[in-house]
Amino acid sequence: MADLIFGYHVTQADYQAPQTAQDAARALAATRASRALAGGTDLIVQMRAGRVRPEMIVDLKRLPGLVGVRRDGEGFVIGAATPGAVLTSHADLAAAWPGVVEAAGLIGSTQVQGRASLGGNLCNASPAADSVPALIAARAVCTVAGPDGEREEAVERIPAGPGSLTLKPGEFVSAFKLPPRGRGASDAYLRLTPRTEMDIAVVGVGVSLTLDEDRRIVAAHVGLGAVAPVALYAEAAGAVLLGTRLEPADLARLEDAVRAVCRPITDKRGTAAYRTDVAGVLARRAALIAYRRAGDQL
Repeated sequence: MADLIFGYHVTQADYQAPQTAQDAARALAATRASRALAGGTDLIVQMRAGRVRPEMIVDLKRLPGLVGVRRDGEGFVIGAATPGAVLTSHADLAAAWPGVVEAAGLIGSTQVQGRASLGGNLCNASPAADSVPALIAARAVCTVAGPDGEREEAVERIPAGPGSLTLKPGEFVSAFKLPPRGRGASDAYLRLTPRTEMDIAVVGVGVSLTLDEDRRIVAAHVGLGAVAPVALYAEAAGAVLLGTRLEPADLARLEDAVRAVCRPITDKRGTAAYRTDVAGVLARRAALIAYRRAGDQL
């Protein structure tokens, strides 16, 4: 039992910090009101505001592999509880996946970066989460641990809607796998916010491209945030870029394809029409950045 977590006095919640995935799964499955704790930058705020009242808090940071970045062949494995500050200071990861690192670096302030994690950013299930479109564009895969062992799932299949997940009772995201990066490949992430820092994305777009020796695009993936109830894998938008060199007509087709899949809401931060239009503009800009970076790798 813990009575103080990050300054929050817990009077109705048990706290556990298991050291095996099996124990974590059992603790999370013990009650439907249990919550996983990675960085805690969302959970603690929600608890303070009274939005969530967990019966069990399961701290995942002591589990093997939950914190840290490691090589997996030519790819990378990122522990789901790894703080953003670790990601932004990892030179090899930033060189291979600059868009993913850019997106992770936009989560909160410098202080928040010391705690906030990719796993928490995904599992908070905000449609506007910054890291998620970049991870989707990277075709990252989640390792999901639970009572029945481990399974793998595409990042975009984890959120079910705002604040809800497809995870089964007792399951949690333990790691993200980023695929190998060959020559002529790179990515980028851009977002629009009312303020320059520490704000929620009105729209976020991740683009990942791979070029051949002639600078033609042979692989293209687009992730969109804040334009639907969940972050989207805009597969058709990536497909229109295949075989192109990002000429103006190609970029126009990209914009049209991105806007075609948007289904945003209107709220105080922007109308649905505005968000849809901006999504196309950001996709164009992110694609140009990713294309230049990929060309530099040839």
